[in-house]
Amino acid sequence: MWPGVPGPYRLSSWADGPPGWSTVMTDTLSRPAGTPAAASHHGGSPAAGRTGVARDTSVDAIRIALLVVVFGLHAMMFGVSMGPDGPVLQNALEGQPWFGPVSWVVQIMPLFFIAGGFSSFHHWRSMRAKGATASEYVRSRIGRLVRPAIAVVAVVASGLVVLRLAGLPEDLVATAGFRVGQPLWFLGVYLATSALVPVMVRAHERARLLTPVVLLAAVVAVDVVRLSTGVDAIGLLNLVLVWLLVQQLGFHLADGGLDRFRPRALWGTAVAALGVLAVLTVAGPFPVDMYENLNPPNVTLVVLGVAQLALFQLARPRIRAWVDRADAAGPISAVGERAMTVYLWHMPVLVALAGLSLAAHATFGTPLPDPLSVEWWATRPLWLAAGAAAVVPVVLVFARFERGRRQRGRDAASVVATVIDTVAAVAGVATLLVAGFAPLPALVALALLALAHVGSRRVLAGARRLVG
Repeated sequence: MWPGVPGPYRLSSWADGPPGWSTVMTDTLSRPAGTPAAASHHGGSPAAGRTGVARDTSVDAIRIALLVVVFGLHAMMFGVSMGPDGPVLQNALEGQPWFGPVSWVVQIMPLFFIAGGFSSFHHWRSMRAKGATASEYVRSRIGRLVRPAIAVVAVVASGLVVLRLAGLPEDLVATAGFRVGQPLWFLGVYLATSALVPVMVRAHERARLLTPVVLLAAVVAVDVVRLSTGVDAIGLLNLVLVWLLVQQLGFHLADGGLDRFRPRALWGTAVAALGVLAVLTVAGPFPVDMYENLNPPNVTLVVLGVAQLALFQLARPRIRAWVDRADAAGPISAVGERAMTVYLWHMPVLVALAGLSLAAHATFGTPLPDPLSVEWWATRPLWLAAGAAAVVPVVLVFARFERGRRQRGRDAASVVATVIDTVAAVAGVATLLVAGFAPLPALVALALLALAHVGSRRVLAGARRLVG
């Protein structure tokens, strides 16, 4: 079922979203060029980007791979068919008993946040070494994340209004709006965790082990209270706590602490984490399906993150060797610079393709096989290829909003103004998640996102000039 959408359109397991992401995908990945041991300390052969900052190719490559997994999974979830009462859009994978074990492999959000923590750690420390303040860092992250989101909200909301005026059923348009909006949870959470990077890096530098232990205790406490009281709303606290903790694991990857572990220890960590995960899900109170464990997040995602971190650390030398052998650093960097755009736009593109499928069925009698039927599975390669091909031109058009223009000087906002901007950005995304892409919520979300992008300090200064 689908949260916020009644009847057959409801879909609770669609909230895994990407990706995104521009900060995750394109942040500085290691120390500034010229910093001693930038490559050897992290066990990599970093490549210098346009910013003159070294990058770890294994982290770059794994994020692109994770983006492909997210796109593929979302595409496979689309079930478009005709029911007795008209068109049906459903999550084809929901409720399938075989998907639970599969989700242990394709639930890659913990590794996304680990990669984000890796890059954010180095980016903040690089800016700090050059004299930047925490507010300047947060403002730069808000700008990079909010710009492409504004474009998506404006275009999608306008398109849905046009569809409604064209006579499409209101519930079908609402369903499309919720499908487009659900993956945005990642953007909201990542905005919040990115804003706390300077604080969490300082905590990591002062208490490398105590900080994750305290966060883990808080995550477990929230889970215990939620499960014992049955009040799921309490679990919303873990939207921040779980992902802050997983981001903190990325800091340990970034500072080279994992390089001291031998392969045997890493394999042992991965196996032990998966064993704990089995106890928590098969014998414990949590679902086996890792996508159900997103609603709300719980400790199982942290345990899965530990396993993914250990396995990734084991694979890093081979990933770097493949990138060097295939000379793939350039293409990986090119995709990485547009990754937030890919993440934000892949769902609208898939929804549009689903609408075209329904239109083709109504006009030309093109078959719509029942989800999970033999015919449906046979058409999935074509569906995936069509989705990927359709995403490319959209990304080429809208990637300009992700890259933006380089600002001259520093965006020296106060701490209070930066907090207001962060809250506005998160609230803008939350508005869409709660209310969907209806005209009024979309306008409210656009106003909040625009405030975050421009900056409350500048908005207030402009207002004073107008009044004066």
